[in-house]
Amino acid sequence: MNSYAARVLDDLKARNGWESEFLQAVAEVFESLSEVLDSDSSYEEAGILERIVEPERVIEFRVPWRDDQNKPRVNRGYRVQFNSAIGPYKGGLRFAPNVTLSTMKFLGFEQIFKNSLTGLPMGGGKGGADFDPTGKSQYEVERFCQSFMTELCRHIGADTDVPAGDLGVGAREIGYMFGQYKRCRNIFEGVLTGKGQTWGGSIMRPEATGFGVIYFVREMLKHIGQDIEGKRIAISGFGNVAWGVVKKATELGAKVVTLSGPDGYILDEDGFNDEKIDYMLTMRASGRNKVQDYADKFHVPFYAGKRPWEVACDVAIPAALQNELNEDNAKDLIKGGCKMVCEAANMPCTPEAINAFIANKIVYAPGKAANAGGVATSGLEMTQNSIRLRWTKEEVDAKLLGIMQGIHHSCLEAAAKYGHPGNYMVGANVAGFLKVATAMKEQGHC
Repeated sequence: MNSYAARVLDDLKARNGWESEFLQAVAEVFESLSEVLDSDSSYEEAGILERIVEPERVIEFRVPWRDDQNKPRVNRGYRVQFNSAIGPYKGGLRFAPNVTLSTMKFLGFEQIFKNSLTGLPMGGGKGGADFDPTGKSQYEVERFCQSFMTELCRHIGADTDVPAGDLGVGAREIGYMFGQYKRCRNIFEGVLTGKGQTWGGSIMRPEATGFGVIYFVREMLKHIGQDIEGKRIAISGFGNVAWGVVKKATELGAKVVTLSGPDGYILDEDGFNDEKIDYMLTMRASGRNKVQDYADKFHVPFYAGKRPWEVACDVAIPAALQNELNEDNAKDLIKGGCKMVCEAANMPCTPEAINAFIANKIVYAPGKAANAGGVATSGLEMTQNSIRLRWTKEEVDAKLLGIMQGIHHSCLEAAAKYGHPGNYMVGANVAGFLKVATAMKEQGHC
């Protein structure tokens, strides 16, 4: 690691030693920037690294609400407005019991570079609460969302900060929060993305992340002279991202053979058809969070408490949570003949797993590049809201494809320029960093 980057990282560890996920994300980016920082001292002179690891604003607040027994409940809410050098803060809201400030900072930091790679004018941010919507009634979720937005509404806006959905926050939650925003601010604007189709939402937003991942995989395969048709794919998760991955991969002739949940994974050697893809939505809507339901319905094997990375595949797509794929899982994939790993979640592979992939010449792409299709389509929704127009599915899909192809090209170009040809991790971090850092330098020490 470059000495400047190492010094800033050491200082960050001394001050934020308990924020392990955030420090992991920073270390990964900094390790990719050595050649950039060695070749240009202006980044150190401008204090870019010291500034880029500190959020411009961190908002933490209590969220009081009442459950269906009229009992007072309190959760913690967060919004980390990390960097606005290239546009308004943009990033999802996550409702999950394991949400902490470290989680929000890691996701917000990653979002800076992901948004930069899309080429759209969006800064980086993230937010959420340690609220678990699982098992809650519709009215409890509504009351929580309204209380959450009552505080958050004073910190966001169409030209300031535009949150979206994330884990635990879907169209229902976005609707409740948007309604409360309107009541509190008396304005109808494109302040949230992932909105309903009849009130400003973009076509294709639910499937955009998964579609974008497969578009990226297809570009990776093209680059090494292969086609996605006939490829055997193992994925984790069964939510919106996994659904989009399965839908587009199947459409392009690949065979997805796994899904996973907190309870284990299923192996479906026949691959997916329309009925199975539709059932994934039913599973998600049920709130049961059990992938065994799929195994029971379609009579396929279920492996309780296990992860799908022991299954032989050509391409592995982790699409669940951070650090879900460790070094042992990576060794299983290598042993099973995997040739490519493409992240659909945010930082799902541990550093040890990534090192194992690179050492064994497995083509690896980080989530900040490969899963940027979701936020890219959110950016397209912002554009449609701003110009008061609604694009067709074909128009949105074409723009999404173009953005993912552009990200793929930017990654390879940056990696080659700085001495790491074919390294998507270095390329993504460098390309994302250069745009933001240049904007920060040109805007002065603010």
